[in-house]
Amino acid sequence: MNLFERESQLDALADLLQKAQGGAGSVVLIGGEAGIGKTSLVTALRQRRDAMNLWWGACDALQTPHPLAPLHDIIRNNPVSFGARVDQLERMQLFSVVLSELRAAPTLFVVEDAHWADEATLDLLRFLGRRLEQVPCLLVVTYRDDEVSAQHPLRRLMGDLPRVSVTRMQVPRLTAPAVEAMARGSLHSHEGLYEVTQGNPFFVSEMLRRGTETVPHGVEDLVLARFARLGPAAQELAQLAAIVPRHIQGWLLEAVLAPAVDTIEECLDTGLLVAHGEAFAYRHELARVAIENSLSGPRAQRLHARVLAALEGVPAHRAPLAWQVHHAARARDTEAVLRLAPAAAEEAQRSGAHREAAAHFRTALAFADLQPDAIRAILLERLSYECYLTEQIGEALATRGAARDLWRDLGETLRQGDATRWLSRLSWYNGQTAPAQAYADEAIQLLGDPPAGRERAMAYSNRAQLHMLQGENGDAIQWGQRALQLARELGDREIEAHALNNIGTAQLDGDDDAGAITLEQSLRTSLEHGFEEHAARAYVNLAYDAVMRKRLPAAQDWLDHGLAYCEARDLDAWAGYLAAMQASARFAAGQWETAASQAAQLLRAPNLAPISRVIVLTVLGHVRVRRGDPDALPVLEEALQLALPMQSFLRIAPVVAARVEAAWLQGDEPGATAAMAALVSTHARSRYHHGLMDEISYYRNPGGHPGETSTHTPAFTLQRTGQWREAAEAWRDLGCPYEQARALAEGDEAARRAALAIFEELGASPMVARLRRVLREAGVRGVPRGQRASTQANPCALTSREVEVLQLLCGGLRNAQIAQRLSRSVRTVDHHVAAAFAKLGVGTRTEAVAAALAMGIRARK
Repeated sequence: MNLFERESQLDALADLLQKAQGGAGSVVLIGGEAGIGKTSLVTALRQRRDAMNLWWGACDALQTPHPLAPLHDIIRNNPVSFGARVDQLERMQLFSVVLSELRAAPTLFVVEDAHWADEATLDLLRFLGRRLEQVPCLLVVTYRDDEVSAQHPLRRLMGDLPRVSVTRMQVPRLTAPAVEAMARGSLHSHEGLYEVTQGNPFFVSEMLRRGTETVPHGVEDLVLARFARLGPAAQELAQLAAIVPRHIQGWLLEAVLAPAVDTIEECLDTGLLVAHGEAFAYRHELARVAIENSLSGPRAQRLHARVLAALEGVPAHRAPLAWQVHHAARARDTEAVLRLAPAAAEEAQRSGAHREAAAHFRTALAFADLQPDAIRAILLERLSYECYLTEQIGEALATRGAARDLWRDLGETLRQGDATRWLSRLSWYNGQTAPAQAYADEAIQLLGDPPAGRERAMAYSNRAQLHMLQGENGDAIQWGQRALQLARELGDREIEAHALNNIGTAQLDGDDDAGAITLEQSLRTSLEHGFEEHAARAYVNLAYDAVMRKRLPAAQDWLDHGLAYCEARDLDAWAGYLAAMQASARFAAGQWETAASQAAQLLRAPNLAPISRVIVLTVLGHVRVRRGDPDALPVLEEALQLALPMQSFLRIAPVVAARVEAAWLQGDEPGATAAMAALVSTHARSRYHHGLMDEISYYRNPGGHPGETSTHTPAFTLQRTGQWREAAEAWRDLGCPYEQARALAEGDEAARRAALAIFEELGASPMVARLRRVLREAGVRGVPRGQRASTQANPCALTSREVEVLQLLCGGLRNAQIAQRLSRSVRTVDHHVAAAFAKLGVGTRTEAVAAALAMGIRARK
């Protein structure tokens, strides 16, 4: 294979391949536009693998992707141990078995077209990517970078993989000399070739294959001109292959057309199709799409119908349900869609691909207009649940509301009541406490008539949950016990787990440590029975308790386990909340840069629920307050406006604490008073009230908040009674350096110098300036007068290296070019860029350049 201008990339890949053979595995992410040569590059690498195993799979451009499609490709072409069990193993078991097989022998593992990947495939890549450092495997993932937006799920995967074991590679367009060389090698003129193709290798090769002096308008003209030279039978074969994404298996081609050998060879000889074992495919996806788009609607519909008929009765491993749904929808076969799409959704659910499950239910609903209301209501409810799990809360509310209305019109009070209870849950998750309370009351009223069933038990447990979330512990336990009793009478372990969760959390809320036992019992029951949502909620509540009590090692343990569990099962809503809590824990531990970077990344997620978003905004705003960064108050104002409708002290008080601290640092007494006003309408019933009010009163009211006679947090109590040394030790033991430094700042000269060092290490510019002033006013000698020279000239506390990197960014350089210029690794530059982005509060290179220029940082080239 003759590759032009790809030698350095191929050599870099070969080097990584050699390291993987020696046991040092890694991940390569290869991006580029369609037709740029990603597959050609990886195919060339395949020739260098020597005796390494080859696992090669691809993701499909189906209407709804087939879960774990690349893994099924590998099973069809390799004698892997997990082949027969791929649909039987629970997801984490399957992933572990795959990893074990990769450990057994050196392997080149290629996943193509990850921009079309389903959630289960992305979770597999995430699982493997985090564990390959000492595995003899090179995992190569290709994707179209122009189809991967900032909100694309693949972006989250990229951010989740450890930088130390990831190489990113962009495949550029060819230069004019390379295009000229390709033309000379094909004995064609190069005149005008580069201008028409702009260096896209596929376009160049198509032009050279065509062998004409006329200039086409685009790839469609090139492909259709070649198609027009085919005979009728070969054209029919090409059209059939065009409506089957990626490739068409030989047995399917035979079942639909039974073409003559000469017909197949005609398509191969023209270069339109290529053979891959027993399958046939277009030489490039762009060519397939060009032919598919040329089909009339009726012609395409008939072809899809013929494929669908051929797939009927074929074993699932040869004809996945996702394939059948794809063709049924395009054949406009209502009966087939309504039969196959729900089954495909259930298959996706079992794989943990809840986004794909939601997509299948949407497909079913698109064909259900003439179906009975009861069928449509059931489909709406099932879609709502999948949207809830994947943090598409707006759609979850809308579809559940529509289902509730249908049940009401049908006189199905039981189903109406259960849907209303769901509206309560979803409203709370959407940050709407008042509607949540109203729906909860309405549900209990609707479900009040006997007999008492699981719907009523869940309504009781939902009411318990709402009381628990508001810190109303007695009511939460009372309603929880009613739900628990009814659940046990019904033998319903799922509702039992839900009720135990509420009871245990409420007990912890009232400083009853027995709550931890109850909550962990809920977790065990949920894990044993596969109650994914309830297990996720248990992880959340256990982590939340540990974070709020500053039990940071325990918090990190629950967060790690909870995130792994939720991410492996596509439980986006819970993973988002846990990630928000993780950012909060990192903030408390003084890991401000990491916390701010994580918060900024979460805020770019398209569907982050308000309940999670308010936590993330508070973390980001509070980091900016303590570092003295600009634009802290607008972020906190956004957080406050999200928190107020929740009517929850636990959501509002952390925002107030950050705003009060900001005012205190600026000596703004009216600002501190104004910030406190947000607490007037909240009910401070939670046990966390003590810690949050201690934090606020540290700045606002050293004598205690009105109604408070003493502090409740041990470290604060020590500090208030003048025991600064013991308080500092208590904060140190909790792993809270900022609070430790605050306590030391109340001590003697040596303690204050120690506090100053901690504040400087944290980058707490306002406290550094404040403490320096205090020391100088006390007559202490040798106190530095300002920030280091590297950060003095900018308000964001950028280091000299970060300023240098920003100058080069402003000059238009990419990270790899910056690394070469500074004689640093790309990973080091990635780290500096991420740190600068976090300090500037930006998410893109364009925003970073604008912010840097506004600060007076000038471009370097």
